[in-house]
Amino acid sequence: MLFSELAKYYEKLEATSSRLGMIDIFAEALKSASVEEIDKIIYMTQGVLAPAFDGIEFGLAEKMAEEAIAIATGYTKEETDRDYKKSGDLGITAENLKSKSKLKPMLQKKYTVIEVYNTMKKISETSGSGSKDIKIRLLSELIASSAGIEARYLVRYPLGQLRLGLGDATILESLSIAKTGSRVEKETLERAYNLCSDLGYVGKELFEGGIGRVRNFKVAMFKPIRPALAERLPTAEEILKKMGGRCAVEQKYDGFRCQVHMHGKKVRIFSRRLEDTTQMFPDIADAALKEVHSDDIIFEGEALAYNEATGEFLPFQETIQRKRKHEIGKKAIELPLHLIAFDLMYANGKSYMNEEYETRRKMLEKLLEGSTTIIPSNRIITDSSKEMEEFFEASVENGLEGIVAKDLKAPYIAGARKFSWIKMKRSYKGELSDTIDVAIVGYYLGRGSRASFKFGGLLCAVYNKKRDMFETISRLGSGFTEKQMSELEELLSKIKTQAKPARVDSLVKPDFWVYPKYVVTVRADEITKSPMHTCGREKQEDGTEAGYALRFPRLVGEEAIRSDKSVEEVNQTSEIIEMYKMQKKVRVEG
Repeated sequence: MLFSELAKYYEKLEATSSRLGMIDIFAEALKSASVEEIDKIIYMTQGVLAPAFDGIEFGLAEKMAEEAIAIATGYTKEETDRDYKKSGDLGITAENLKSKSKLKPMLQKKYTVIEVYNTMKKISETSGSGSKDIKIRLLSELIASSAGIEARYLVRYPLGQLRLGLGDATILESLSIAKTGSRVEKETLERAYNLCSDLGYVGKELFEGGIGRVRNFKVAMFKPIRPALAERLPTAEEILKKMGGRCAVEQKYDGFRCQVHMHGKKVRIFSRRLEDTTQMFPDIADAALKEVHSDDIIFEGEALAYNEATGEFLPFQETIQRKRKHEIGKKAIELPLHLIAFDLMYANGKSYMNEEYETRRKMLEKLLEGSTTIIPSNRIITDSSKEMEEFFEASVENGLEGIVAKDLKAPYIAGARKFSWIKMKRSYKGELSDTIDVAIVGYYLGRGSRASFKFGGLLCAVYNKKRDMFETISRLGSGFTEKQMSELEELLSKIKTQAKPARVDSLVKPDFWVYPKYVVTVRADEITKSPMHTCGREKQEDGTEAGYALRFPRLVGEEAIRSDKSVEEVNQTSEIIEMYKMQKKVRVEG
């Protein structure tokens, strides 16, 4: 497939306001591609060169892209910069200037998708002396040989600003339709994706070996498994009822979630977002090699800093200091970590994904016997709500977040939020004070005292997994520092768009829409019903329609953006509805 053909599909996707339309368009693009192109097209559409755990970055700054556009079109850097300031989108600037290029027309090479992908990979791999000039030259050659619409996406792609709005669920449905003619195999494809976290690999396997090969997907070393997630309930009584009267109860720790893969002498540690964080945690990697009694293993836990003198765990605000790229060894000495292990997925050549929780736990304890840095989470097994409450209170008194109850017979459910794990945090014990993660889907210009920041607040949404849509829940205008406002304006201005993205359901119109990409954490007084927002929107008893909204929301945390969470990991609509019910119940019982 020529890249010009893919660019036409991208143009259609960008202009489409219907999610179903997007699925059909991308399915058509996949059907038009060769087997060798499938994974490249999926990675390109995700805006990456490889899955997150490979850690491959383009390493191309906006200024470099501006220089490449200038070289490819014959305009000066100043003229290119003026057009960019006017358009607000370097992709549109590339398209504009390419369509009225000052250079004499030459015989243009028509690049294929694979050639473009390989050139982009070469750009990412170029480093050292003179690398900047090489990166600019490679990109300028692609732009020079392109038509206007191709130039738009050639520039946007390495800058991470494609603006297509396709989420993982949409791509999975497109793959199902492209290969099988219907959406029925989406769950099969999603299961495979949950096991390997590599959508390009899943697509390639599907087109090479058919749906049968995808059904036989197994856990693989050094391909991270998408983590299991917990539902929430407000009381021990409700948890026990949901669990069938008896369950395991583990303490809930507030640290870095780590998935450890070890084979022989090789160790890799993956974050909640499935990024390779091995270099950040040399003490954990070293402990895995020395203390774990298995030649090959995949397990997960929570890494926390601790005070060696007292043996107490430190607050997350201190633990987060370990998240750095420089002076890691020094920080490892200052803030040593324990890894509190809580689940096992694979060991000694055997997958434990489908084994019962209690079987996984016993094997994990056996493999960690005698370890001091990596230790199993503290837990009880109980059929008593009173005992669970006491364990919860003791955990909170010790500075922990709360507890997680686990179904003794449940398998490990990758990439899903199910009632096989149920969390109860201290913040649920009363009015709504638990934090909520939301996706940014729009922003407002600054007015009054904020006019100088060009930023006045955010339009935020939660994720409806059934619809694969982001439904608005609040306008957010409080809790920002000046630094955060500047940071948000800089980030969001690069992905803003005048048209509402296809996966956003909103009755409210911000000054600028943005494609769901960034996550922020908010705290609110309560959840209320609102005719203005689409989260869980449905007909009321009086015949009107209303959704759920946050009352008096404000930003929390020192960092404006939650870099450890992907946009589809924000709170879901179903969770908001349950939290609303819990809130009402607490008031009635109080």
